[in-house]
Amino acid sequence: MTPAELFEYFQENKICESLTRDDVEVMAQFLQEKTLKKGDIISDMGDIGDSMFFIVEGKVGFTATDGQDEAEIGQQGPGNLIGEMSFFDNVPRMMRMSAYSKKVKLLQLTRPMYQRLKVEHPYIAVNIIENAVVSLDRLIRALSNDVSQFEHYMKGFGRH
Repeated sequence: MTPAELFEYFQENKICESLTRDDVEVMAQFLQEKTLKKGDIISDMGDIGDSMFFIVEGKVGFTATDGQDEAEIGQQGPGNLIGEMSFFDNVPRMMRMSAYSKKVKLLQLTRPMYQRLKVEHPYIAVNIIENAVVSLDRLIRALSNDVSQFEHYMKGFGRH
């Protein structure tokens, strides 16, 4: 992905929107492009996140297992940041992330590259953190909505 394509991707998906073309050109040097096929594992339950990823193309699926059964938790598509929770808190992942669609293209930011970015280009690193906060906010809002709908279904409207 060229820096110009990366800039357009950020603008279209409202990611790191305040970065200039020059900032994105710098950031591009810190990212690695990964292409996966359906079923390829991005990270597994129990792994500590050493990378976070921007989804450029395709869908990523999230599954969890209790040791016997596997349950699909959800999917994320282009324009989303994934893997940021374990990346920042160093707690083992609670879900498996894998390529859900036929082809998935990701931009990977590894921990060593992020550490360099923080020192050499703090403005860009802050933009990534802000994007991670927005990503987590979307996740919490969606989860809150799901829980609310489930509670409404179980209890019925107006009953307490």
